[in-house]
Amino acid sequence: MGMGGNTGSGATAPGGTAPGRATDQDTGGARAPIERLVIVGGGTAGWMAAAAFSRYLNNGRTKVTLIESAEIGTIGVGEATIPPILSFNKMLGINENEFIAATQGTFKAGIEFVDWGAIGERYVHPFGYHGHEIHGVAFHQLYLRARAQRQMPPISDWSMSAAAIRHGRFARPGTGASFPLDQLYYAYQFDAALYARYLRGYAERGGVERIEGKVVDVALDGESGFVTDLTMADGRIIAGDLFLDCSGFRGLLIEQALKTGYDDWSRWLPCNRAVAVATENVVPPEPLTRATARARGWQWRIPLQHRMGNGLVYSSAYLSDDEARDTLMANLEGPALADPRTLSFTTGRRRLSWNRNVVTLGLSSGFVEPLESTSIHLVQAGIAKLIALFPDKRCTAVERDEYNRAMKDLAEDIRDFVILHFHATRRDDSPFWDYCRTMEPPDSLARKIALFREKGRVFRDNFELFATPSWVAVMFGQGIWPEGYDPIADALDESRVDQAMAQMRRDYEDAALRLPSQAEFIARCCAAPAMPMAAAS
Repeated sequence: MGMGGNTGSGATAPGGTAPGRATDQDTGGARAPIERLVIVGGGTAGWMAAAAFSRYLNNGRTKVTLIESAEIGTIGVGEATIPPILSFNKMLGINENEFIAATQGTFKAGIEFVDWGAIGERYVHPFGYHGHEIHGVAFHQLYLRARAQRQMPPISDWSMSAAAIRHGRFARPGTGASFPLDQLYYAYQFDAALYARYLRGYAERGGVERIEGKVVDVALDGESGFVTDLTMADGRIIAGDLFLDCSGFRGLLIEQALKTGYDDWSRWLPCNRAVAVATENVVPPEPLTRATARARGWQWRIPLQHRMGNGLVYSSAYLSDDEARDTLMANLEGPALADPRTLSFTTGRRRLSWNRNVVTLGLSSGFVEPLESTSIHLVQAGIAKLIALFPDKRCTAVERDEYNRAMKDLAEDIRDFVILHFHATRRDDSPFWDYCRTMEPPDSLARKIALFREKGRVFRDNFELFATPSWVAVMFGQGIWPEGYDPIADALDESRVDQAMAQMRRDYEDAALRLPSQAEFIARCCAAPAMPMAAAS
């Protein structure tokens, strides 16, 4: 549900040894501005970076070049995103209706999880909030107080995004929307290849030069260890001051040339394979991504305008490739449009996101898991942080260290949130789920779970992506119920709070029922041109 990127011949992320850190003096460079920014690899990551820098480096001095090869495939396994992508598109000045039509996109108000806590259970992780706080008391604490006294419906009944999902409805809230529509948060589901194509057009209009071809050699400076230039298969030499590695799992620059090293997270996230296939749409597109837990992995379902994206994520230690393909094909809603594709990966991240004068984005930087659709967000965050820390030719250690710290913290927060889904399960129907349920989680996640079990508290640091409502949705949805609630909730009058909660719930339901269906909204605002079946597949 988020594996866009340009791939190489190697499918599994390599390991290696972390090099010593370069000092400011290692470069020997003057305090001169970057004149040549070279992006290696296209796909979602490469063209997102190219589009962003075509806008923010449009200074008449910095040349942006992107190298990609039509011979090297693009991974388009997942096309689901999370709400921060709206900020990225807005930063570029992209018209949303035009963008949705060009990428065959749909809207997404959250993720539905089926059979994760236990077989037969389902819950929604909606975007946005649950209710709203009352006199400074978090809504989920008031919910816990009420639940301690009587049976309560799911907390998602107090979410505008979840109400829209429940009824298959969607519309943009609009500027200045009032409660409860102002709590309808959304993201996109789109064809990753079409998104890359759309951004390529944007970037090339902004002056980015695309070079077709394969890189066959990487030259390093003998003193600083910086990349100086790339040799193409046809003999051309491409020199640069700063390089972005968007080459996919192989990590052409960050790993093959700089030997940065890789931190393997497989002990917590054991899935290392995915098999994917597109199918015809047999139902109108719903405003959600669905993740269904299977006996030895999980299956995604992503509705687009022209097709349905499907895939099974699994561990080769518990399921063979043939069995995985059979499982996926047996659980499709519509006819397949092509043969299923299998790919492999190793969950984890590069030990440095910025090494020497190379910054890595996308799959070359690592891979968590497609479960919460965070891959594209990590690209977006990396681009934003690089713009904020954009260097001169020296690429100083203080800039690199700050970038690496921020990206490490973000990736580990996402890692812990994804691990929660696998670890917080009561399933014992297979060795796969037995392992996930009984494994030792990272200390950082174990602390969060222990604190939540006590009184439902979630404390976050500034770098974290997922806000308190997201942790609450998954904790409750997976069956982690606190033993108590925050005593501050008892300071509020119970009957008045109950009345306010009942009114909120009615308001969400009524507002959702007044919205059009997602299909109606798309037809009205951003329908894509009809595609021939061959193109759709």
